[in-house]
Amino acid sequence: MTAEQILDHIEQYRQKMMILASRSSMVDNEVVEVSSKLDSLINQYIHLTKNGGLPDQRALK
Repeated sequence: MTAEQILDHIEQYRQKMMILASRSSMVDNEVVEVSSKLDSLINQYIHLTKNGGLPDQRALK
């Protein structure tokens, strides 16, 4: 994924998390799952922009 694609995904997951959290709680399983995915995307973006390449996808699982 490119940095631009990752940023698009980050925004999508951020919005999804905010909607879910407003309907339930921050500790709801679905909110936590979306939050974890968002964290992973943010880490990918940081790694890509800092080091010029994406990390090994196996390390993210």
